[in-house]
Amino acid sequence: MAKKLVSVLRGTPSWPPPLWLMRQAGRYLPEYRALRARAGDFITLCTTPELAAEATLQPVRRFGMDGAILFSDILILPWALGYGLRFADGEGPVLPRWQPEDTAGLDLRRLEVALAPVMEAIARVRVGLGEDTALIGFAGAPFTVACYMIEGGGSKDHARTRAIAYREPRDFEHLLAVLTEATITSLALQIEAGAEAVMLFDSWAGVLPTSLFRQYVANPAARIKSALGKQFPEVPVIGFPRLAGGQLGLYAAISGVDAVGMDTATDPALAASLVAPPVALQGNLDPVALLAGGAPMIAEVRRLLGALRGRAHVFNLGHGILPETPPAHVAELIALVRSGGETA
Repeated sequence: MAKKLVSVLRGTPSWPPPLWLMRQAGRYLPEYRALRARAGDFITLCTTPELAAEATLQPVRRFGMDGAILFSDILILPWALGYGLRFADGEGPVLPRWQPEDTAGLDLRRLEVALAPVMEAIARVRVGLGEDTALIGFAGAPFTVACYMIEGGGSKDHARTRAIAYREPRDFEHLLAVLTEATITSLALQIEAGAEAVMLFDSWAGVLPTSLFRQYVANPAARIKSALGKQFPEVPVIGFPRLAGGQLGLYAAISGVDAVGMDTATDPALAASLVAPPVALQGNLDPVALLAGGAPMIAEVRRLLGALRGRAHVFNLGHGILPETPPAHVAELIALVRSGGETA
């Protein structure tokens, strides 16, 4: 019998809905901060199986979520392909600013060996999980990973990436094609290692107009979903085209994903009208409402649960947990969702 989270991701409604939270392993937990200090640097934390497995299990051990998401980072993929990556304190990820000739240096043959520690972490997590908790693997979507590579890190508007997409489409498409194949390989390896569902994070999907969104967001997601579906038809794929707004329906229809993640700004009722069942919806409580806790959080949770009751829905945030969030608020949230929005 399928675990509750996996069953809902496949399109079967459940009440109350299953729950996990983006960035549920992170700096808001004191045990994570201690683990991070022990690791020394972030890449070491992601690529040391014992540490990555422990980070994955910490929030599940404390709160009992229905899903455990692998502790890693979307930029581990270009790192595994041989592309430069470092994480600077207070600055975030730093990468070389991509030039068209750099694509030839992305070595798909490196992936299995470079990602072996990640796969070992997945195997360790499966051993440590309870029988009702599903393990979620993930990757960054090709467009979003390309954004970080082309900009050399984070960006407010991704103007260089968008300019290259318009002016140098052949070079841009070549980069996305390589990243798409690498993403398929990475997610397939994660499933073989024990992931029971996988998620595709396209954090910057919404910066593109509809014509480019279809070409560079929805089409690569379709290629990834199709390839994984042929190998692993029982493993659901969650797509998260953040900031996509009214393009959610287009994304769901073209990509063929099993579930669509909603960001904080998405109206869940609108999303339900745009994304046809049996595709599940995931999200989308404002992380700041979780930070606030109390009455504001309760009101938002009830609104969200009411909007999607009867629909295949995985309760989650619209983005990641903020580092300053009190763990007690997370415990309160889980109790509230599991009661169907009722308070003691």
